[in-house]
Amino acid sequence: MAGRFTYSRWDGTQKGFDLDADGLFDQLTDDVLYHGDVNAALRRLLNDGVRDRNGERLPGLREMLDRLREQRRLRLDRHDLGGVYQEIADELNDIVDEERHAIEQATAAAERSGDERRASAARDSAADRNFRLGVLPDDLAGKVRELSVYDFESGDARRRFEQLLDKLRQQLMQQAFDQLSSSMQSVSGAEMQRTKDMMAALNEMIERRMRGDDPGFDDFMAQYGDFFPEDPRDLDELLQQLARRMAAMQAMLNSMSPEQRAQLQQLSDQLLSDMDLRWQMDQLGRNLQQLLPEMGWGQQYGFEGSDPMGMAQAMQTMQELGDLDQLENLLRNAASPGALAEADMDRVRDLLGDDAAQSLDHLAQLTRMLEEQGLIQQKEGRLELTPNGLRKIGSNALRDVYSKLTNDRMGQHQIDALGQGHERTYETKTYEFGDPFNLDLQRTIRNALSRRAVLGPDEQTPVKLSPEDFEIERTEHVTRSSTVLMLDLSMSMPMRDNFLPAKKVAMALHSLITSQFPRDYMGLIGFSETAYTLTVAQLPEVSWDFAYGTNMHHGFTLARQMLARQSGTKQIIMITDGEPTAHITAGGDVYFNYPPVSATVEATLREVVRCTREGIRINTFMLDADSGLRSFIEKLTAINRGRAFFTNHETLGDYVLVDFIEHKQRVARGRSARRAG
Repeated sequence: MAGRFTYSRWDGTQKGFDLDADGLFDQLTDDVLYHGDVNAALRRLLNDGVRDRNGERLPGLREMLDRLREQRRLRLDRHDLGGVYQEIADELNDIVDEERHAIEQATAAAERSGDERRASAARDSAADRNFRLGVLPDDLAGKVRELSVYDFESGDARRRFEQLLDKLRQQLMQQAFDQLSSSMQSVSGAEMQRTKDMMAALNEMIERRMRGDDPGFDDFMAQYGDFFPEDPRDLDELLQQLARRMAAMQAMLNSMSPEQRAQLQQLSDQLLSDMDLRWQMDQLGRNLQQLLPEMGWGQQYGFEGSDPMGMAQAMQTMQELGDLDQLENLLRNAASPGALAEADMDRVRDLLGDDAAQSLDHLAQLTRMLEEQGLIQQKEGRLELTPNGLRKIGSNALRDVYSKLTNDRMGQHQIDALGQGHERTYETKTYEFGDPFNLDLQRTIRNALSRRAVLGPDEQTPVKLSPEDFEIERTEHVTRSSTVLMLDLSMSMPMRDNFLPAKKVAMALHSLITSQFPRDYMGLIGFSETAYTLTVAQLPEVSWDFAYGTNMHHGFTLARQMLARQSGTKQIIMITDGEPTAHITAGGDVYFNYPPVSATVEATLREVVRCTREGIRINTFMLDADSGLRSFIEKLTAINRGRAFFTNHETLGDYVLVDFIEHKQRVARGRSARRAG
């Protein structure tokens, strides 16, 4: 039968999908850039929570763990395990009181009959029964044992006692079989025998599994599936269900005082000894502990409340506490969002509420969503950025930097002058004397045909061209820049909160160049104690170096070598927060000293001179510049004629991107002026 759907007009209040990969990746960008680890970034996102596209926050694992601890505390502070015995004791005492009342009524009736022999027998029987009731053991197991062989005067009291025994047996059996009472309406006769057969078959199936043989799960479920209404899909799921309940029972025993534990154990032995189930139950417990040792069989809880719990409530509470423990363990050890999919969402909803279950379900989908969008991929057991993810990181960084800029500060990278070049603008114009003869044949012939139509039918084919038909392609000047970005990776960068903004600028600049100026070249160099080249793929994962030293000398050397293989205008953009404190000696060793020594400064400036001779401009962006750095940069700019910017981590992106685009425009204007001259 086809489903029915109701549609309504969009009024702006309806909400769409809660979470999408792009929005999720936006929230990961800064963390990935700062720490360079997709796995760690996802883990922190899991802990902190996420915001969906509607701006609503989904709680993270940290908040869920707090809720779990609160739910555990509420149960432990409220309840008292002593109620398990009090409930049974109260019921037994009530049965005994009813029996005493029946004895009194029977004796009084015999006295009123006038039959002395009957009255005498009634008095003797009453004395014997009252004596036996008076010497009943104080412990529950002993009291149950004596009442089991006691000859009740009251039929109602006997029925109540037998019903209590059946109820207790079922509750004890329910430590393994949650729905046993619905499958076994009575604990005697054929149904009890079938229960024993099921237990024996279950233990045999488990033992076959442990031997490595086919356990025969399908055959077992075909015969005894009504004992397991949860309908487990396989033996592993069945064993998990059984172990969960038996571990809860064991945790309840572990949480009791020694006296309470002994009483319950004796009561269990008393109730189950005549059913031939004790051995099967014990065997099942041993098998499950061997197969699933991680279920917390030794767990115990410290109940400090005053609200007594009955047997059924106590077992339910222990299962809930066990579920809270397992869920907490899952959340604490989830190495990736995908691991959260193992949680039973229905159980999470019962324990923590709908919002927690919804959030956990969303969090479990994070990795899958990002993988399906091609942003991350599994590689050798770890998550890594794909090329698409790398571009997305750069695009996000560029967007974040640009969002801080006002329109009047940014140009559109347009060049007004038109002339001969290598790049078509896909526009045409009427030919004028002196224009390059880049003829657009299609438009030229169309002009000729249009002119013939105006002239009339006397004009014959072939089409005759005249100079006024000529239409040429427009071209634009093409400027190419080669840029090397030198990024300071010394330890002072993260210490002063400069690392993330600097790395974001590097990603933004790369994204700008590849998307808007694809013919430009961009190289990357990281420098601290030494300098080294970086690829774009390495940039998101690069972190600061745990080494002392700011080796600009080595960085300039590598940058100059990289630019020697490139064409166009050449520049170095250096982002740093410290003066040069290291250089490469003639022997190839690294020399470091703080404060800087003259040998380091001189070696660095000599490399600046080499860059200047090769037409390389050095533009420096100084973060938190002190007097020493300012003094050095003044010497550098005096030699190189580059520019220096004193900025901070909040405005760094503005300065770098604006300067880069203005540099492009200046070069373009300069070339246009030279061509016009």
